[in-house]
Amino acid sequence: QVQLVESGGGLVQAGGSLRLSCAASGRTFSRYHMGWFRQAPGKEREFVAAISRSGDNTRYAESVKGRFTISRDNVKNTVYLQMNSLKPEDTAVYYCAADIEMTNLFIPSMTTSSYEYWGQGTQVTVSS
Repeated sequence: QVQLVESGGGLVQAGGSLRLSCAASGRTFSRYHMGWFRQAPGKEREFVAAISRSGDNTRYAESVKGRFTISRDNVKNTVYLQMNSLKPEDTAVYYCAADIEMTNLFIPSMTTSSYEYWGQGTQVTVSS
């Protein structure tokens, strides 16, 4: 079992920044990949960013490349999502997720179904 708790969401103006955190517990954090996903009202949950268990490999959705940065601290058991140049279309509930099974041991998945554990989500609202 893995427990995930997100924090750091809030209301920000367009062009602003937020940093989301996700604290993990229950299993050795450095042994699984982590991802961030988001879900806007009336839309399906979509991939945002992912990071390998070592932190060496990252992947991003095209819509956030160059604006968002995913990172992890395997001592603090925490994954982060730094979000800069936020846009109103970034408004969503953001979820962190853990991929324990890891289809690929070095490259994290971009697929929702690959992630077995999910946090409760944190709301990010970007006003225009």
